[in-house]
Amino acid sequence: MSSTTELDQLHELIGGLRRCVTSLASRYGDTVAMRRIVNDAERILNDVDRLDIDAEELNLARGVSHHHRTLEKIGIPDTQYASDFWQDVDDEGLGGTR
Repeated sequence: MSSTTELDQLHELIGGLRRCVTSLASRYGDTVAMRRIVNDAERILNDVDRLDIDAEELNLARGVSHHHRTLEKIGIPDTQYASDFWQDVDDEGLGGTR
């Protein structure tokens, strides 16, 4: 989602989903299949609520997108660890024996 317009469209679609599920539930009542549909719709609605929170955090609600910054790489040396580093550690089974 990169703009307010897209978020607005999503909310319109979610409103339509809510109306359809309500209509289906009134027509078919409390059946197992209908409960699944209601649960799925609720999960989608909750995810969209979470998307709104994330969009605010990323300032997408104002149409501003941020590029990911390059993270600093941390070098890991190839040297052996001191033997006491592994003291009291269990071998979880890489196939070898002690």
